[in-house]
Amino acid sequence: MTGMTGIAPGEIAERTGLSLDALRYYEREGLVGPIARSAGGQRRYTDDDVAWIGIVTCLRDAGLGIADLRRFTELLRPEAGETDRVAFLRRRRDELEERAQRIRSALHVLDEKIAWYSDHP
Repeated sequence: MTGMTGIAPGEIAERTGLSLDALRYYEREGLVGPIARSAGGQRRYTDDDVAWIGIVTCLRDAGLGIADLRRFTELLRPEAGETDRVAFLRRRRDELEERAQRIRSALHVLDEKIAWYSDHP
């Protein structure tokens, strides 16, 4: 990328809620990028980069660790099978659903305790 087209790292950090350090970390880990650079060597992100960072952030929020994210990134390569990608995502979805059920159960218990202690100070 030549010139100063693209989106500056500070704006990407603002858009995504990630710190500049987190963005650089994701790039070093191979989860994002490669990121284009201006003629002066500054990182310049594209809208596609922003979209991908959103996916990575969502998967992190869903509990996937860096190793899982690396594996998912590997599964996106053309030589990886589509069924592998789908199986990977289904497993992670099932794990997330199980965790969500545990959280719903915990919320129910907390709601009961809040109601009890509100009526019995």
